Amino acid sequence: MSDDVVHANEHLDHATVGDRPTVSVVAATHDRADRLRIMLDALREQTIGPSAFEVIVVDDGSTDATPEVLADELVLGVLDLTVIRFDDAGGPARARNRGWRAARAALIAFTDDDCAPTPGWLDALVAAGGGDPGVVVQGATAPMPGELDRLDAFAKTVHITQATPHFETCNILYPRRLLEDVGGFDERYGAPAGEDSDLGCRVRDAGATQRFAPEALVHHAVHVRGPRAALGDALMATHGVQAYKQNPELRRHLVQGVFYERSHPLLMQAALALYLTRRQPVAAALALPYAAHLAVRARATRTPLKAAAFGVVYDAVQIAATVRGAVRHRFPVV
Repeated sequence: MSDDVVHANEHLDHATVGDRPTVSVVAATHDRADRLRIMLDALREQTIGPSAFEVIVVDDGSTDATPEVLADELVLGVLDLTVIRFDDAGGPARARNRGWRAARAALIAFTDDDCAPTPGWLDALVAAGGGDPGVVVQGATAPMPGELDRLDAFAKTVHITQATPHFETCNILYPRRLLEDVGGFDERYGAPAGEDSDLGCRVRDAGATQRFAPEALVHHAVHVRGPRAALGDALMATHGVQAYKQNPELRRHLVQGVFYERSHPLLMQAALALYLTRRQPVAAALALPYAAHLAVRARATRTPLKAAAFGVVYDAVQIAATVRGAVRHRFPVV
């Protein structure tokens, strides 16, 4: 569980250096060497200027070429880069905590290893915060433009166009003081599900306000997956319930205060419709809202029929995973 730290300039003591950057970028990474390289390329293009920010990448026990990618970046020497490596994978909460605690700046910008911040990203985040130590700034996230053709029934990406209650760490800025006040991420979240929502809720409960900066744009990878990997993500709903249990105010963001996703009550209604149709054919109309919902979800993919069919399976698996999480955490959600 030990970690190693390597700085871009080994002769500098980053704990005592006088000229501190304006903002520290923190990213946790695990087995995404190719994606990590794209993120680092994007950070080199930031308009805020190289002396105004540092980058801290925490390698959470990667077994691929991630160490080599980071070593190459250190040799290149363009970024003020600190690399921290854990021998074992402990999850993003632990990794991000190690990262922001090693940071020198009063502002901490989080992004993910499968993201590419646009050149004005840091400038826009810092400007939106306005130097207010009580403001958390969330930026916009959109699929990578060059990967839109990868959207299919099984693909995964992130699209954020307004402030959300989940404070996604793919694109968010925290004043360091707020992180210190609440103790950072809760490391009991071992899986990447809900740890960012939990942190945001605790910071907000401590008196922070949330702003949205649409100009602070990050592009998110479109991950090409097979059905097994996609269903594996659906199973993560079991872990996601924990954030709702620990932060009851999140309940108001559940559909009708009970359902994890909008599709869940619609699928349950459709299943009831199919059961009732055996005796009352007119009951089939109750399935139409779910059919319409599937159509909207599938429209953005290159394979709408496959996406719609798979959507039924995905929703059913996610409902089962949510119920399992509800039982585990003793919190009523479906």
